[in-house]
Amino acid sequence: MKVIEDNRKLTDAFDDLYLAERRRAIVELVQTQGRVAVAELSQRFGVSEVTIRADLQALAEQKLLVRTHGGAVRMDNDLGEMALALRRQRQVKEKSRIGQAGAERIEEGDAVFLDSSSTSLAIAHHLKQHRYVTVVTNSLEVVHELFDAPGVDVVLVGGVLQRETASFVGAHGLEEIARLNLQKGFFGAHGVDLLAGLTDVSPDEAAVKRPIAALCRQVIAVLDATKWARVGVASFASLDQVSVIITDAGAPGEMVAAVRARGVEVAIV
Repeated sequence: MKVIEDNRKLTDAFDDLYLAERRRAIVELVQTQGRVAVAELSQRFGVSEVTIRADLQALAEQKLLVRTHGGAVRMDNDLGEMALALRRQRQVKEKSRIGQAGAERIEEGDAVFLDSSSTSLAIAHHLKQHRYVTVVTNSLEVVHELFDAPGVDVVLVGGVLQRETASFVGAHGLEEIARLNLQKGFFGAHGVDLLAGLTDVSPDEAAVKRPIAALCRQVIAVLDATKWARVGVASFASLDQVSVIITDAGAPGEMVAAVRARGVEVAIV
């Protein structure tokens, strides 16, 4: 029995050593290359993608790298990649619940708009099993997320690539989008305000959202609790245009009541 116990201790020690060496090597790769992908690391180290994701999460918690969708980037990497990565790391659980609730409102046969927000990306994640749905988006990340969703047709809004948000701005080809019957549009925002409505910090992003919101039969705002009572530089939809706000339990009660009094449905998930 003692021999077996000693062997187990030795195996555990080797496992711990290999874990430490692998994670140190991952940090070195990120520092050298600027970014790494889960699939690439899985193949390089001969471990599962689940194991690599756990490695990256542990290293991110140690502030040694920044997690991104499908991999990680160096802490001092390109500002655009950093902005995307950091947005996805905020209110992750809340955004996932909001994303699921948003996806549940999309029915077979719907044509919907998903903007470039991290919350709309969460909706896309929950759309994988939907069928006969058309998604219009200006987000490269949403396109990537839906690449393996065969029941979802994707229409990309053209324009100029904005690297900070991995999205196209300028909204080229809106006349083609206008020919679609967009039942629902899902919009993230920097903030929601009783007077300013839905706002964005990027005038270019707001300039895309504004005409598309006007095309949608239903404007659905997907906002975690931190977005309430905040105002960005550019408005893209008034509260009168908004049909539904999907949010989480941290939303301020008084403002939720005031928004509901304006005839807007507020769904707390």
